[in-house]
Amino acid sequence: MATKPKAPTTQFVCSQCGFTAPKWLGKCPDCGNFNTLQEEIVRVAEPAKFDNRRGMSEIKTRALPLSQVGYEKFDRVKSGIPEFDTVLGGGIVRGSLVLLGGDPGIGKSTLLTQVAAYLAQTQDAPTLYVSAEESCSQVKMRCERLGLNSSNLLLLNETCLEDIENALVDSKFVIIDSVQAIYTETLSSAAGSVGQVRECASRLMRIAKSQNVTFFIIGHVTKEGSLAGPKVLEHIMDTVLYFEGQQEDNYKLLRAVKNRFGSAQEVGVFEMTDVGIKSVSDYADIFLSETRGLAAGSAVTPSESGNRCMNVEIQTLAAKTAYGQPRRMSLGVDYNKLVVLIAVLEKRCGIPFWSHDVYINAMGGIKLDEPSVDLAICAALASAANDVPIDKYTALFGEVGLTGEIRPVTRADKRVNECIKTGFKRVILPAKNMKVCEKYKDKIELIPVQYVGQMIKALQLRGND
Repeated sequence: MATKPKAPTTQFVCSQCGFTAPKWLGKCPDCGNFNTLQEEIVRVAEPAKFDNRRGMSEIKTRALPLSQVGYEKFDRVKSGIPEFDTVLGGGIVRGSLVLLGGDPGIGKSTLLTQVAAYLAQTQDAPTLYVSAEESCSQVKMRCERLGLNSSNLLLLNETCLEDIENALVDSKFVIIDSVQAIYTETLSSAAGSVGQVRECASRLMRIAKSQNVTFFIIGHVTKEGSLAGPKVLEHIMDTVLYFEGQQEDNYKLLRAVKNRFGSAQEVGVFEMTDVGIKSVSDYADIFLSETRGLAAGSAVTPSESGNRCMNVEIQTLAAKTAYGQPRRMSLGVDYNKLVVLIAVLEKRCGIPFWSHDVYINAMGGIKLDEPSVDLAICAALASAANDVPIDKYTALFGEVGLTGEIRPVTRADKRVNECIKTGFKRVILPAKNMKVCEKYKDKIELIPVQYVGQMIKALQLRGND
């Protein structure tokens, strides 16, 4: 008589100190923290096989020299949306896990519905769309609104992971909407808990790698903008994408924060239309305003995002503070970077900000986190403080040190070339980058600078050297 396999047992582990308990407790008895015990499955390791001939445990796997390791070529599949393929690194890699996060209503389901319909039409195997939050009729209504129709696209309204596994059949592309809404019967906790999200993501990862199934997983985000659930959710994923933008805006940004098969800094630009999401190839008007150069406080910098370069306008505002402590606020630029650059301008260039509130914004909702934007931020701040506009056909890039020196940046020639293509007439750049950019001196005016004071003098912003 066959014995029934034992159900996996669970335990509750404190996420702070590692204390284990057989049941959930509101307060950890060891460290005293509240609500830190999370449910996990207890996996008993199989005993190692003993080799009597050698008197040691049998080794199942062996390390190989680098020269003997075979190269595995990853086949990429087009998604039907060029910008989506660019962010993924050139296309969809078979057998990978792609996590897509974003605010509610940003367009995550719409984007992956279009991708699923395209894959269903172009691939031999059916594409499965698992909707754990919407009914199949709601997904069909979205497909009709987007003009999508394919008999090879399978819809499933299910929240149990075991039933989802049974429904995979021959599907090679699966969309999970969303990972916080599905659960596994091996855990008693509710769907969306840390243990459920961790276990479901791990099960999907094992299916993807063993059966060569590509998973697109939608994840919710917290109020802070990070993906909800444990951090291990991002660790086991091959690609992690963030869909950014305001719900009332037509333009959205898709950013790759992790990509094992491509650049982790790619940014895709999309436009939300009545018939779905479309790629935006000409994004010059999104990150640049038509009225730049008329008012003080704006500067343009060529910023690198993965393999592409785009000109982004930085706008600043310096207003007289009404309180004793001046206020600093930044959008799209790191707050600490803003504070440091204000201190550099005050100390090295004699531009006072102690009595002004300072606000800074990067156009189009893009985030600028590379050091090359420092010089443009300083120019915009000096322009706002002295109420002197900067010429609209002038661009700047360079890293600013605490002593006021301008340090060289990478891919300077590519940045200058982007300025030429978009119609700029003058570029202020680090002096040490001048050698690689001399080939463009007949097409655009190049002004090398070594210190912030030289940049302010070149733009006639009335600073002190």
